[in-house]
Formats: sequence, C-alpha cells, structure tokens
Amino acid sequence: MWQATDTAWNGGSDASSGSTRAVLSHQQLMRVFDEIDYGMLIIDPQGHILHANHLARHELAQGRVIMSYGNSLLGSSAEFTSQIQHAMESSFRGQRKLVMLNVGDKELSLAFMPLSHPLEPDAPSVLVLLSRQSPSDNLAVRMFARTLGLSPSEESVLMGLCRGWQIAEIAKEHGVAESTIRSQVKTLREKAGSPSIRDLLHRVNTLPPVVPALRIITPMPHNATEFSHP
Repeated sequence: MWQATDTAWNGGSDASSGSTRAVLSHQQLMRVFDEIDYGMLIIDPQGHILHANHLARHELAQGRVIMSYGNSLLGSSAEFTSQIQHAMESSFRGQRKLVMLNVGDKELSLAFMPLSHPLEPDAPSVLVLLSRQSPSDNLAVRMFARTLGLSPSEESVLMGLCRGWQIAEIAKEHGVAESTIRSQVKTLREKAGSPSIRDLLHRVNTLPPVVPALRIITPMPHNATEFSHP
C-alpha cells in the first residue's frame, strides 16, 4: 500500500532529485491528528485502542455513545457495543463499515476502515473515524467569516444557519425582527459571492476541518495514560 511513497514518508533518498527528505516523527504525526475536526481511533485485532486523537478522547470521556473500558472501544449500551464489534470484525476481514448510533437527538457515525493489506507484513489494525463536529464548532467557519469581513452579528447569523436554524429561529435567538435577519443573510451572501443560502452552506461544509485552538480537556475515566502524548 505504501511502496510507491516509501521514500517520501520514511526519510529515504529521492532517486529522481537526489534529495533526502526529513523523517516525520511520531509526535508530529499525533499532533497532526489532533488538529483535524474528526475523532480518530486506531484499533488492534483484540479491540484495544492503540491511539485516540483529541476529539476521540473527548467523545470517549463523555461516554454518551461510545466509551473506553479496559482500553477497549465499547458502546454506551449492549446494542451499540454489538454493532461496534461486528463492524470491527468485518474491518479486520478487509471490509469497510459504517455504523450510525443514536442517543436522543445526538447521532454519532463511525466509519471502520482496515489499515492493513494482505501483502504487507505489518500487524493488522483498523481506523475508526467519528462523524465530523457541527460546522458551527469548526474553527475554519470563523476564519471564513473573518476572511469575508463579516460583522459580529453577520457571523452570528452564519453560525445559526450552520446549525440548521430557520430565519425565525435565528431572529428569536437574537431578539430582532425576521426582516433584520433576512437583510443580514443577504449581506453575508453578497460578501461571500454566493447566489443562495444553499450555495453558502455548501462552501462552509467544504472548508478544511480545523479544531478550535482553545480546547476543553476532559479526563478519561479509564486508562487515561493510554491516550496521552506530548
């Protein structure tokens, strides 16, 4: 799977240019994972969590849908655990699986993807990607608003749209008339060069997934040290 790019990632010499590439350290790679707005876990064949990035640790610590017990990935209910285990077993057989778990109005999707290849000697493992955070929690959305030069009120309206709120809901939240919100929506569409709200939200949804710089660190209830790194 990696043969064609071994020299690029392992610090070997590039035969075509004669240059030597720097080795990407383990710590650097883990920090990269922490800056992505998706929870990510790496699981071994025994179901043990080999690594969990910042958002995955946060989700595990909350324990609303998934949790860690004995350093193993489990669901918050027996039914969820059964679905997770079935998806992991399928992934270790080379299949990709999507599991959607619902608790009240919260849905968490988990994509299970095999990282190993039958022709490779490395130990088998599975990558578990959690569903992306709400667009309103994506730092790139606020960066987008700053780039467009939106006023604080226009940025707040944009966040409301990202949450799926209707004009009436945004107006009620802000304590203003609906006509005021419609006017602000028109202005922010013009600043973004978007002909419609749909187009605007499409642009927002394609922004890079950036984790907010200020994070809430939630301690892990089980095996906290298993997920710690500089």
